[in-house]
Amino acid sequence: MNLSLSFTHSLEKIFHQRSRPDFISIKHLSLLNNESISFQCVYCLHKEDDEPRRKLRFEIQGTLSENISVRQVRHVPSLFPCYQTVDDDYLTVEPGLFPDPLMPLPNNTFFVNGNYYGSLWLTLSPENETLPAGNSAVCLRIIDVESGKTLGDASLSLDVLPQALPAQTLLHTEWFHADCLADVYRIAVFSPEWWLAVRNFVRCAVRNGVNMLLTPVFTPPLDTAIGGERTTVQLVGVSQEVGEGYRFDFTQLEKWVELCQEEGITTFEISHLFTQWGANHAPKITVEREGRLSRAFGWETDAQGPEYRDFLQAFLPALCDWLRERGLQKHAWFHVSDEPKMEDIDAYRRASELIRPLIKGFPVLDALSDYEFYQQGLVQNPVTASDHIEPFLQHKVPDLWTYYCCVQKLDVANRFFSMPSYRNRILGVQLYLYSITGFLHWGFNFYNSGHSLEHLDPFAITDGQGAFPSGDLFVVYPGEDYQPIESLRLVVLREALQDLRALQLLETVTSREEVEALIERMAGMRITFKHYPRQANFLLGLRSEVNSMIKKTLS
Repeated sequence: MNLSLSFTHSLEKIFHQRSRPDFISIKHLSLLNNESISFQCVYCLHKEDDEPRRKLRFEIQGTLSENISVRQVRHVPSLFPCYQTVDDDYLTVEPGLFPDPLMPLPNNTFFVNGNYYGSLWLTLSPENETLPAGNSAVCLRIIDVESGKTLGDASLSLDVLPQALPAQTLLHTEWFHADCLADVYRIAVFSPEWWLAVRNFVRCAVRNGVNMLLTPVFTPPLDTAIGGERTTVQLVGVSQEVGEGYRFDFTQLEKWVELCQEEGITTFEISHLFTQWGANHAPKITVEREGRLSRAFGWETDAQGPEYRDFLQAFLPALCDWLRERGLQKHAWFHVSDEPKMEDIDAYRRASELIRPLIKGFPVLDALSDYEFYQQGLVQNPVTASDHIEPFLQHKVPDLWTYYCCVQKLDVANRFFSMPSYRNRILGVQLYLYSITGFLHWGFNFYNSGHSLEHLDPFAITDGQGAFPSGDLFVVYPGEDYQPIESLRLVVLREALQDLRALQLLETVTSREEVEALIERMAGMRITFKHYPRQANFLLGLRSEVNSMIKKTLS
């Protein structure tokens, strides 16, 4: 019995297989002193007996060992890894098991099956401090628990630069589905357990570069079947006595805002005020009347009817006053409706015209792809699909946002299970080159089926029952004790955002022109959202060169 070990970078996906995967071994990495960096140790326990598994223990040595976490890359199934129409930059188009969740290892132990390859995921993170500058060696040793015998070890050097990444300026939201936490953990909304889960998942989001959070003043009307509804997670209490106006209770909203700010959220996304895909109806809103709480608005509500109009005319000024009192006028953004199409433009116009006078001074953003919405002045801050962004760039739309989701399947960056990780991380370079203000994705923790018809176990069903390619719905898994389990895709996205900040830092000590020229020279092309090097080496080499130039210039 012998164990092979080799370090590789974070952009490899090591599948659970008998044949040796094709990967690049690494011996050296560099990072700035407040940066998080991940790398993998690929292992295979070679043995001839039929014993199904062995329990192993790891030890990690080196001056930075206390700052390094070690997790095992586990595999989850996907029956729907991609659409029928794909480009040639997928790892596979076949259903199967995919490496994704990064599982914590209690007592530093883990199990392996003989003659199958797998990997441990190591993350060096300073958390709330800076790392000491200098070159340090890291050694990972693997020990057989039963015999106590050392089976193998691997080493690499980490060069910590004395410089620090600047603060993130990009606004970044991954839609936070608070109802899914209640559903997956089977706990009541607003129970102590729910608030604990919210805090833990928000903390994880912030650690990975999220600074803006979807805030469910009412249950968000997102991915909900027409006539259906999602678990109520309404933060604003609404009541009405007979013959009187509406009254609003912001107690739960205040608790939400305070919790999020404590964890590092700076900006709040007010949940959509009209239904998805057309803005024709109201979101689900519960109202207490005569001591009884019931749904007062929803799919049955005409978005332009007098009842909902009167409600918004009462609610929005009260909410805006509450936000202003807490200094959130520039840090609370409103939504009209998600992903309207050209056939919805008239309904969207009516909805936009209804709410704009009521939220004067607050920014509005919506995900859409047709330039005409912006051209007609219907949306203040368009969040443009990355495969439809060219007209917005050509017209030099200020403060432009972008997003991708399930249908951005050709050419552009994305983070499906079936895609290589460099296709996830290239986003940071693209955000820098096009001076993008914000990035949005709809799925931080969506654990429902398509249209929210069922609640699912995300470890068992990763594609929303065939509704979305695996990797689109969530980037964290629900772990024990209401703790999230990060996916490797989330950690790679964090590295993309760090690339953005590193490029911004280099620009401050050189020039914008010099940084753009460096990227183009190393890429061998002019990078666009659809055209970029299809290899990990470009990103790794670019960051190495950027770090070297920062160190040389600032030293």
